[in-house]
Amino acid sequence: MRKLIDYINTNVLIKVTSLQAASVLTRIIAGILTSKAIAVFIGPTGLALIGNLRNFVSSFQTIAILGFYNGAVKYISDFKDDVVELSKAISTIYYVGFTSTILVSFFCYFNAQLINDIIFPDYNNYAFVIKIFAMVLPFYALNMFAFSIMNGFSKYKILIIINIIGQILSVSIALLLIYQNKINGALISVVIAESLIFLITLVGIINRRSLTPLIKVRNISFSFAKKMGNYSLMALFSAVIMPLVALAIRSYIIENVGYKDAGFWEAMTRISKYYLMLVSSLMALYILPRFSEIDDIKEFRKEVFGFYKTVIPILLTGLVAMYLLKPYIVTIIFSDDFKPVEDLFLWQLLGDFVKVLSMVIAYQFLAKKMFWHYILTEAFLVIILYTTSVYFIDLYDNVQGAVIAHFVSYIMYYGIILLIFGSSLFGIDSGRVDE
Repeated sequence: MRKLIDYINTNVLIKVTSLQAASVLTRIIAGILTSKAIAVFIGPTGLALIGNLRNFVSSFQTIAILGFYNGAVKYISDFKDDVVELSKAISTIYYVGFTSTILVSFFCYFNAQLINDIIFPDYNNYAFVIKIFAMVLPFYALNMFAFSIMNGFSKYKILIIINIIGQILSVSIALLLIYQNKINGALISVVIAESLIFLITLVGIINRRSLTPLIKVRNISFSFAKKMGNYSLMALFSAVIMPLVALAIRSYIIENVGYKDAGFWEAMTRISKYYLMLVSSLMALYILPRFSEIDDIKEFRKEVFGFYKTVIPILLTGLVAMYLLKPYIVTIIFSDDFKPVEDLFLWQLLGDFVKVLSMVIAYQFLAKKMFWHYILTEAFLVIILYTTSVYFIDLYDNVQGAVIAHFVSYIMYYGIILLIFGSSLFGIDSGRVDE
């Protein structure tokens, strides 16, 4: 797959990979440091609570901005040389997105106790954390709006600086809060982390006011909002539903097995997230734009199997190494109290391996805007993931059922993906790839 390597060397590394690599590595290091602090000062039970809150925050942040980010980047990039269309785009994104954010903020603030009762079973004293989240949510929305503009205008250097400094600031405050206030501090750090980055973004854009006159209420375009619809729905579906399903699974573990076991499962999913960041970044940087360029079945097949031959052996080697080194990984990232996490590695790693195999092909849904294929397959995945988790948790009466369900769900999902693209991958060479 020489084309992938040449592409990265000549294009991606120069433009976007530097941003993504720096951001991803910073996020991984920040995540590991935070996980270590939680393990030392709070323990498995606290990690389970933090996991539930993190899933809630992730979902409601995406709901607040209506999943506009990816679509905003695309259209700002397309219209950056057309002042009239650019004004319509950024005015619509700003006013519609910010109005939505304010409504979500009010909902969370005035329903804080209800939300607390849902995401913190048996704990009734964290409504104040939800209220803090509601108050800082508009700053998150403003930050994502600024990011979409900078990304759309290819301001990669300033984005790198903002991301790195923002992550360092967030993890520093998180570590301080955890050290001083234990679980309360950890929960507060979760809800303010993304919003804190706006302080850095504000410094970065304070002298870039040329676009401000273009943001006008009268330039709001409902036809443009309609164009954003598919991007919005696709982003909302994946970014909202998956965290909520994870929250539901963790809550089921809490209710039927225990808080500690839910914390062990959260620890395993965190480890998984750290290494999958690297793989998903590579796919987003190369596979998505490459699939958008090609319509020929032969080229599509070549890219998929080329990626399999080039990247998958490296991934497989890494996963085997992780399995063999699992005692050290658990101890380094967490602590000896998390030793039961070692029993979860096999099924989680197997599931992640199949997940990557399926993701490579499924990027075609996004590249070719195959809206209903994407929605229906994602719906199938989340339903299967939850139902199999409940089934296997009950069957084994322990948290290992959740990671077995992870593997089984992605095997079934991969089967559906292969059925959809079977003719493109294994059939004749002629025709369009999305037929």
